[in-house]
Amino acid sequence: MPSRTVLTTGANSGIGLATVLELARRGYRSVGSVRSEAKAAEVERAAAEAGVAVETVRMDVTDAGACAEAVDRFAPWALINNAGYSVTGAIEDVDDAEARLALETMVVAPARLARLALPHMRAQGGGRIINVSSIMGLTTTPLTGWYQASKHALEGLSDALRMEVAKDGVRVSLIEPGGFKTGIWEEAEKEVARRAGSRYESAYRRSMDGARLVQAVMGDPAQVAKVITRVLGSWAPRARYLVGYDAQGIALAQRFTPTVVKDAVTRLVLGL
Repeated sequence: MPSRTVLTTGANSGIGLATVLELARRGYRSVGSVRSEAKAAEVERAAAEAGVAVETVRMDVTDAGACAEAVDRFAPWALINNAGYSVTGAIEDVDDAEARLALETMVVAPARLARLALPHMRAQGGGRIINVSSIMGLTTTPLTGWYQASKHALEGLSDALRMEVAKDGVRVSLIEPGGFKTGIWEEAEKEVARRAGSRYESAYRRSMDGARLVQAVMGDPAQVAKVITRVLGSWAPRARYLVGYDAQGIALAQRFTPTVVKDAVTRLVLGL
């Protein structure tokens, strides 16, 4: 399997950057998509420091033409759909344009890239598609509804795709991380600042206070990258991989906590 081409989206930071570096260490031809030359330089700098070779391709996942060009250029054996971002905002505070961009980036784009990559994978006798979801693809909390909507949708698409392409030797898996030290938390802070004056302002503040408290004990994105690499090397990868003790705990609580109790506790904590 090493030396095969793996295309990872959103490769300039966080889980994406850790993944392209780990893949290169393991001998894969690691290609990371970025949206600008400045971000490509960040990846190249990190690869040089790690002593590995990582290629970059400039591609905005919402640009269908750029996606097609990149996939045809690299003909990946494996695709890792990682590109995404925080969408922090109550349903009432998020307008149509914000909602559409979230869905385009984290739902439509991964499906598009999979569709484009499948012919190349079949030509190679099989392949891997790994969609980076989140524990938020399995649960729901206030103030991040559109982010969760995109992850819930990605989970459903992945389940359908997994069954559709299994006969071709293409394996589809979901990675469901909990909280890790990535730039998503800084993005959330900026989004909350833009919501100033909202009727949910107090709840946003409480939510951010809680996030700051737990960031100190969050894991390194390299942990997620190692799981992704392990999935690529597995002959029989599972459908889902929960990554992080918090993700496992939340998934367990989701199964056994009555909705009325979960709602009441959440509203109490956030002052809703």
